[in-house]
Amino acid sequence: MGGKALVLVISGFSLIFLVIAQNFGSVSNRSVDNYVDYYNESVAHNIAVSGANIAANEIYIDPTWDDGYNNIDYQNGHLDIEVNIINSYQNIREIVAVGDYRGASSTVKVTLAPSKFSKFAYYSVSEGGNIWWTMNDTVWGPFHTQDFMRVYRHPVFYGKATTKRRLIYYTNKRRDKPRFYGGFEKGVNLPLPTDGVANIEPEADDDGFKISGQDTVYMTFDYDSLKYRFAYSDEDTVVYLPSVAPNGIIFAKNSVIRLKGIVQGQYSVVSSGPSGKGKIYLDDDIIFSQDPRTNPASTDLLGIIAENEVLITDNVPNYSDINIHASIYAETGGFGAENYASRPVSGNINILGGIIQHTRRAVGTFNSGGAVSGFSKRYRYDERLRIASPPGFPGTGSFEIVSWLE
Repeated sequence: MGGKALVLVISGFSLIFLVIAQNFGSVSNRSVDNYVDYYNESVAHNIAVSGANIAANEIYIDPTWDDGYNNIDYQNGHLDIEVNIINSYQNIREIVAVGDYRGASSTVKVTLAPSKFSKFAYYSVSEGGNIWWTMNDTVWGPFHTQDFMRVYRHPVFYGKATTKRRLIYYTNKRRDKPRFYGGFEKGVNLPLPTDGVANIEPEADDDGFKISGQDTVYMTFDYDSLKYRFAYSDEDTVVYLPSVAPNGIIFAKNSVIRLKGIVQGQYSVVSSGPSGKGKIYLDDDIIFSQDPRTNPASTDLLGIIAENEVLITDNVPNYSDINIHASIYAETGGFGAENYASRPVSGNINILGGIIQHTRRAVGTFNSGGAVSGFSKRYRYDERLRIASPPGFPGTGSFEIVSWLE
């Protein structure tokens, strides 16, 4: 190879190495820049997440808090928090937390809704004495009792189960321990309000349908209409519910309600009154026009809310099953079957919804051969109740997070 050729080869390699070195330097610089950008974005994101948690805690302490924070120094960056009421009727709130750090910005949005007792598949203050959850019992949604939880031969709980007190085994833990597929926690205190029904009355006065001064009100849902009368032999009066109860509250003050029918829309039927009143009797099936198990787009919801008791009537239509689509709430009494020990064997109680009650009531009697009187239980949780709730349904007094978007 001649001298000129050698010079050209050496010059070519030198040029290649210079280009490679420059590229390595550029890649190194970009790596540093990318790391700095990632670090700044991570810190900004952490500031926003911390802000969302701070705001959620403020609302937990004070449910009326909506002050927010404006451009405060936080973790060597800045934090802004807004609290917006996005649904004033249902009191649904949105936290918007924005974190800024060295030119990087991150936003976290959290939606909170009032925690309602309708979220429970089953709730009780008292388990009614010597009543046991047995191998024949399955609860599909959230469960809570303020009482002891008495268990026999592995009852099944698919949602999270909590109790204020503790488990009591019929024989021992090995033979009786429940199957908790959604988790279990004891020591959880969640008292039932004493004014849940009373707090609904102002809503009925405001934009609902209210009846006063009647001992008994017979109510039959006819899709989006309601038929009602004050004596069994009376003619029905028919009202169009979207017009007379735009907020979905149907309230009978100091009365007994006798209820049945097919519900189209979202409503709560409420009965208030002292002992002897404030009761709701289920005279026959009360069901949705669209069953969400077969039509997931169904928006039908029903709350059956009594100051005292909700009872399945001892009558002929209820001697062969009863179907109930509702979240049931009994503030001082419970849900049960009228004359449960003396009525004939009556088939199944088929509930889609939940039961919230002060004191657990019996629905039938049994022996080793099966049912002796009353009903067997077929309770299925309405999964929509984890987030949605019937109008005016009593709440726990706190908020819960229903969505978290980062």
